[in-house]
Amino acid sequence: MDERTRTYSWQDPIAGSKKGLQMSGMDYLTAISNNELPVPPIMNTLDIQIGSIEPGKAIFVFEPKEFHYNPLGTVHGGVITTILDSSMGCSLHSTLPKGTGYTTLELKVNFLRPITTKTKKLTCIGKVINAGNKTALTEAQRIDETGKIYGHGVSTCMLFNLTDQA
Repeated sequence: MDERTRTYSWQDPIAGSKKGLQMSGMDYLTAISNNELPVPPIMNTLDIQIGSIEPGKAIFVFEPKEFHYNPLGTVHGGVITTILDSSMGCSLHSTLPKGTGYTTLELKVNFLRPITTKTKKLTCIGKVINAGNKTALTEAQRIDETGKIYGHGVSTCMLFNLTDQA
């Protein structure tokens, strides 16, 4: 068997998240995007890049690698789901004022095409569909450079006051 090795590093996620508690969601995500605060370690683990962040929209870029594979030789559904969930969550996070948090209540993902290293670069576009006082609905699509859709997700999130969680 041909053995492969992968090494990566990350920064303390708690230090960045503590600073994030003092910022609006958009300011926090902009600071991460500008390398002023560390990216969450899951981004390094899965090799996800931030494409862009704007209010109500988060774009992530992902290039499939062998280390993402399942036993069938395609990208594992959990990797695809994580990236869709992350782009949906960040699209919502970009709209939140300081002191407001969220968590995923429900997540639905449709896998439309297999993803392999031959698929090349994919973009995941997360958008807020509707945000109320207590819940929000988001969606995301995973597309290639031609606009072909590889996956789609919808998420319901619960909004809460972070000061109540202390």
